[in-house]
Amino acid sequence: MTFRTRFAPSPTGPLHLGHAYSALLNSDLAREAGGEFLLRIEDIDRARSKPEWEMQIYDDLHWLGLVWPDPVMRQSDRLPVYEAALDRLWDRGLLYSCTCRRADIAAAIAAPQEGSLPLGPDGLIYPGTCRHARPRTGPRPRDLPLRLDLSTAVADGHEFRFRETGEHPGDVIFDKPDLIRDVGDIVLSRRDMGTSYHLSVVLDDAAQEISHVVRGGDLFEATRIHVLLQDLLDLRTPIYHHHRLIRDEAGKRLAKRDDARAIALYRSEGRSPADIRAMVRLEAGP
Repeated sequence: MTFRTRFAPSPTGPLHLGHAYSALLNSDLAREAGGEFLLRIEDIDRARSKPEWEMQIYDDLHWLGLVWPDPVMRQSDRLPVYEAALDRLWDRGLLYSCTCRRADIAAAIAAPQEGSLPLGPDGLIYPGTCRHARPRTGPRPRDLPLRLDLSTAVADGHEFRFRETGEHPGDVIFDKPDLIRDVGDIVLSRRDMGTSYHLSVVLDDAAQEISHVVRGGDLFEATRIHVLLQDLLDLRTPIYHHHRLIRDEAGKRLAKRDDARAIALYRSEGRSPADIRAMVRLEAGP
């Protein structure tokens, strides 16, 4: 299989130094391996995605010296693919509809315990309030969020694993108790999107035949969700490389609202792509 990486930003704000590091690293690794670097636009959040931000992504990445094949995959064009996967999981009895709000989940979790609420890679770990509230037969609900029934999904109890080549390389192995304790029943279809990040990213990586997923270390824990979904949907698990995060002076990772570190701002100040590489401590590729 071709060594293939991808950079998959959301057009919901300006790219910053953290994005530059991830995009450059993806491109460098693909070039060093004689492979291919792809760009994907993750625009399933239609309320926040803006055409002007998408155009800015292309402009900033071209300025950094990155190239990729056309056409660029856009998630908003792939809703039928996500719908088909949801239908498949629904027909197997692995999904259920959920009406809980975030406040409901927090209240349900806090009731039997004191102290901090349990957090997983998808936020508050869902306590299963709606798991048996409605039948799972008939047509798949289109007007409610859908959650994965994790206990049913991992009923056979086999181990899951993926290969990590980032800062802590090796085989990462996890099993049913790990998933139930640390992840919970994740949302796979949101009311306003018709899908979710976790479902879309797994299907898109498979469709683009991504061999190496290179992304920030903040997504390391979410990889367990993605490997599980790959197993459920009979998809190949790529190799994962979770890289360090670019942080500000206080040690906080950068966010899109941090306009002070936007690539466009550095460009307007006359900085060069080489300056950006130096800022993120990334040597120029061959």
